[in-house]
Amino acid sequence: MKVLVVGATGGTGRATVEALVAEGHEVTAMARRAGALLGGRAGVRPIDGDATVAADVHAAVRGQDAVVVALGITESPMRVRLRGPAGTPLDVRSRGTSAVVAAMHEHGVRRLVVQSSYGVGETRDLLPLSSRLVFALLLKPQIADHGVQEDVVRRSGLDWTLVQPVYLTDGEEPAARSTDGSVQGMKVSRRAVGEVLARLATGTDDVGRCVSVSGGAPVAVPV
Repeated sequence: MKVLVVGATGGTGRATVEALVAEGHEVTAMARRAGALLGGRAGVRPIDGDATVAADVHAAVRGQDAVVVALGITESPMRVRLRGPAGTPLDVRSRGTSAVVAAMHEHGVRRLVVQSSYGVGETRDLLPLSSRLVFALLLKPQIADHGVQEDVVRRSGLDWTLVQPVYLTDGEEPAARSTDGSVQGMKVSRRAVGEVLARLATGTDDVGRCVSVSGGAPVAVPV
């Protein structure tokens, strides 16, 4: 399949690209510095572009079979909370996803997989108390934009799946998936999440659903 990854140079975006290439898919990797960071990678066509610019997104979406959106802000959450991001719009997730949805309709691409965050939307009330405090004090603007992003996806009319990972790490925590909001731990590796995103984008599982992705030791989930 031909799969576009938007936000391909972030941690999860790169992991998704790697997983797709490993399975033999043709990958287009879009990011502002995709050429510099992913150029020369076998099986990857890098496209330098801004996900909030409609023309850039349309050029990348054209001819694809599926799209994965893994947009985010790489700057320190504390810096973003106190001063705002320096190089990325605070609403990059919702604006970029809106541009992707419009381009997919224009070019007849149906399969959309979007990385959100556990604790947004239908899993909001399932967060442990400690995580609710982190969201409220440190991540509030970014979580709010994830909420807008999820609304865009749900209203898109496409064959969508939302993926909500718990806290991301660079470790080796394996992934556990659920569609009822249950989790097996509050940490999971970016590599494992990338594999989930790639698998969903190239298949038909969980269309119209929100998938929680977790890993590690079991934890109790409030009900």
